[in-house]
Amino acid sequence: MTPNDPRKPAVFDIEEEEREANNAGRRRPRHFDDPDVRMTPDEEDPFLRDAETIAAEAGEPPVATMKKRGFSFSKLAAAAFGIVLSLAIGLWIDDLVRSLFARAPWLGWLALGAVIVGVLAAIVVAAREAIAILRLGAIQTIKLRLAEAHAGRDAEAARKAVGELATLVAGKAETARGRKRLGELDETIVDAPQLVEFAEREMMAPLDIKARALILNASKRVSVVTAISPRAAVDILYVFYESIRLIRNMAELYGGRPGSIGLFRLIRDVLAHLAVTGSIAVGDSLVQQVLGHGLASKLSARFGEGMINGLMTARIGIAAMDLCRPMPFTALKRPGIGDFINDLGPGEKRDLSKP
Repeated sequence: MTPNDPRKPAVFDIEEEEREANNAGRRRPRHFDDPDVRMTPDEEDPFLRDAETIAAEAGEPPVATMKKRGFSFSKLAAAAFGIVLSLAIGLWIDDLVRSLFARAPWLGWLALGAVIVGVLAAIVVAAREAIAILRLGAIQTIKLRLAEAHAGRDAEAARKAVGELATLVAGKAETARGRKRLGELDETIVDAPQLVEFAEREMMAPLDIKARALILNASKRVSVVTAISPRAAVDILYVFYESIRLIRNMAELYGGRPGSIGLFRLIRDVLAHLAVTGSIAVGDSLVQQVLGHGLASKLSARFGEGMINGLMTARIGIAAMDLCRPMPFTALKRPGIGDFINDLGPGEKRDLSKP
């Protein structure tokens, strides 16, 4: 710049000039007309899948609950024929009592008294069955509420669900210490997932230890009996007996106390859940740890067969544990087949007092 230059000094924004230059060469946004571009459907979107699908792909079974039975024509037909059969039995009893009164009054009164006692006993049994079914349904409701509370952030809903769980297991001496600690620290835990996990560690851990012992003892009995049994029919009957006994004991452990009808529904749901988690259990350890490690080849044929039957009983027990447990596994590890292989086979045994 010379003294004769008429221009005055000015300020130039270099960054703004560079920004304008860049925008000048940038392509303006437009919509895609490329036929190769495909929109992802909702059912294939990984961000829109439900929790059960994600858990299944991750190797974890979904939350096990008893299925609700709605209306069906088979139930309607069974109810109709049941009413007809009841009327037929009632008419037969009425004719029998009248005939006994006609023959001898004391025989009639004896038959009438027996009928009254039988009817009252049937009413009590029906009431107990209804209460047991309602109790099993309440357990599934508590489980779903705890799962929702753990997935959400509503501390009040979590505190209410945990309170229902504490009421359910109030009759269990193993949960006394956990319920006491939960009552002391209930108001200090404000995070819903942390409250649910704390309740699981304090109240479910002692019951889970006993559940593992039930599964292990039943599996050992099946292994021994099927190993020394000379008949395949005896093996099948004993496995069936132990499985039903294990499912009933598991339900009673977690506060279910099912009746005959409730036990039948529970067995059906356990088998259904076992079918759902079958692929997970196969990858768990039955093939990889028993056959893959060559353990069965080191044993006799009968002892290896007994061990396999014991492992299958353990699978049924784990499925029953999933279904009867009043809350899903969140803070504690879900047991698998591999947790029982070393206890059923030869070698060092685990300490069942540890979860």
